[in-house]
Amino acid sequence: MNVQTYSIAGSKGADLALTDDIFAIEPNAHVVYMAVRQHLASRRQGTSKAKERAEVRGGGKKPWRQKGRGTARAGSSRSPLWVGGGTIFGPRPRDYRFKLPTKVRQLARKSAYAMKAQDGQVMVVDDFSVAMPKTREVVAILKALSLEATKTLLLVPAYDAALWRAGRNIPTLRILEASKASAYDILNNQTLLIQKSALPVIEQSFTKI
Repeated sequence: MNVQTYSIAGSKGADLALTDDIFAIEPNAHVVYMAVRQHLASRRQGTSKAKERAEVRGGGKKPWRQKGRGTARAGSSRSPLWVGGGTIFGPRPRDYRFKLPTKVRQLARKSAYAMKAQDGQVMVVDDFSVAMPKTREVVAILKALSLEATKTLLLVPAYDAALWRAGRNIPTLRILEASKASAYDILNNQTLLIQKSALPVIEQSFTKI
């Protein structure tokens, strides 16, 4: 699969062949669903907590006598049936995380890349960095590529502190190392912008199983 390359000035370059084993496979939608579900589950805090009957304060005294009043029996004012009572089967602190096999996660990432490529949402740009962490420099590059109003994920070959600091204040841009992008990260954008030197890093990330 070929894709158009661009310079940071926005001019078009030569077409670049992407790896077919990654960008041209038949996407597996169910595997992508499982990977996205795992990613979102791992982000849940799991700290919700409601008091059950035994944990609510009070209710030690029987509200009224068992018989003779013509009303229903009651043994505690903290019954779940009463206002101020405990919660029946309320939420408890728990860990929502679950694991997927490595090969399933790898297939999900490949499928995510293939989906973006098939939708024409992959752009390859020449490598660039910034001497100083100035946001306006990154904004100028996005404008040259007509991406200033587009939710964009920029994949770089390695962590670049100056570039990350320059782009962190741009609400439509996220910068990630190519080897650390999950299926959710790849899909959660409108345009996948990849630096040229990040392409070999993406390929190598699938060989480490």
